[in-house]
Amino acid sequence: MVITYYGLSCFKIQSGDTTLVFDLPDKKSEVKSPRFHADIVVQSHEYDAEKIPEDSFLIDSPGEYEIKGVYVRGLKSYADSSSGKKRGLNTIYVLRLENLNLCFLGDFGEKELRPELKEGIGKIDLLFAPIAGELDAEDSRNIINQIEPAIAVPAHYSEEKKGEILKKFLGEMGQKDIKPQEKLSIKKKDIKENGTEIVVLEKQG
Repeated sequence: MVITYYGLSCFKIQSGDTTLVFDLPDKKSEVKSPRFHADIVVQSHEYDAEKIPEDSFLIDSPGEYEIKGVYVRGLKSYADSSSGKKRGLNTIYVLRLENLNLCFLGDFGEKELRPELKEGIGKIDLLFAPIAGELDAEDSRNIINQIEPAIAVPAHYSEEKKGEILKKFLGEMGQKDIKPQEKLSIKKKDIKENGTEIVVLEKQG
């Protein structure tokens, strides 16, 4: 499995001949929509429907899905800490592919995981965690510690304030000397059982 970052919360997951993308940016975004074709498009919150290719399988709401050997489960959550009154709904996605458990928090904005969400997420190998928006570095650290993934990839931060946001987050996680990498290639055998490794991906495109 190869993971590439395209800014904000947009990630490309390449698994064999299947391409999946998280959170394509909309027209008003500072990030341009990537130019690759995705078999599966997973959107965590409101988006510009014109950006979704007709021949892509779209997942944009809670529920259970299975497409091309990828199992996806969406969990209802909120994009703010006031039950969505400010920024609306968000869907957390738990995916199973290549014998790995992935969790994409999307635009999650609650200050902590409610017990039912933590239970629904379960044991995670790789977590995509927002570190800006409605959450600050301490909030993000607490949520990552609640989930206890083997690997956490920071997401949902702007390029403009990238240095400042990442510095605060990595400081909270006690991992200040991490060098960003172009992509993450991961297999089940690479997963370590103890602790959480932070992997920072450089924006591509």
